[in-house]
Order: sequence, then C-alpha cells, then structure tokens
Amino acid sequence: MGIIIALISGALMSIQGVFNTKVTEQSSMWVAAGWVQFSAFLTCAGIWLFTGRQPVGDLLQVTPKYVLLGGVIGALITYTVVKSMSGLGPAQAALLIVVSQIVVAYGIELFGLFGVEKADFQWRKLIGALIAVAGIVIFRK
Repeated sequence: MGIIIALISGALMSIQGVFNTKVTEQSSMWVAAGWVQFSAFLTCAGIWLFTGRQPVGDLLQVTPKYVLLGGVIGALITYTVVKSMSGLGPAQAALLIVVSQIVVAYGIELFGLFGVEKADFQWRKLIGALIAVAGIVIFRK
C-alpha cells in the first residue's frame, strides 16, 4: 500500500506543479503561493471536520518546535517548484526535484537529523543515488 500511495503522491506533486505554474503565470508568484496554502488550509479544515477532530491545541505540545515550520517550507516548496517548472519544463524539473529528495532524505537518515533514527551507511543506497544523478545527465543530453 505504501508504494501505491507514494506513486500517487509523486503524480499529484507533478500535477500540482503544473497547476501552480499556470496560476502564477496569470497572477503573481506570491498570490499563487498564497492561494495554494489557503486552499490547502481549507481542505485540511474540511477534512478535519469529518474525521477524528484532534484538538488544535495539541500543536502547543509539539516538540521540538522547529518541526512546526512545515507550512513555511510548503510555501518555499511552492515557489521553488513553480520557478523550476517554468524554467526547465515539468519533466526535467520533476526529475531534479525527485533526485534532490532522494539525496537529502538519505542524508537525513544517514546522519540521524531532525530526530530520525540514524541509519547505517550502505553502498547500495549511495550507488542508487549516483545512478539517479547519472539519470539527470542522460535526461538532459
């Protein structure tokens, strides 16, 4: 099930990037990014109303506090995806974004950053990341 959800997530990210780029072309970067975040908030609030309804006050108990910056990072993601897709096109931008995610995620695991359990170094993961980087080179040629 995790594989299917990850595939859906990747597809949605690519579609969202194209949609956000089109909205930006017809408005402005921060108006579009603001709309993305606001519409995401409305979606989350609506779903929250029909699900478990954990108290919003639980956010005050979250530690460490820096993990609450996901929305800030989300706004920056919107900006960087739109700029990369408008400059490179959807396919090349998505490829670079995914490879960056792989490399950074492996670094987070390897060094145990942000409270993630530290993983042992594995050559196969490094080789996999290098193959992904080589894929960028092949794709660009």
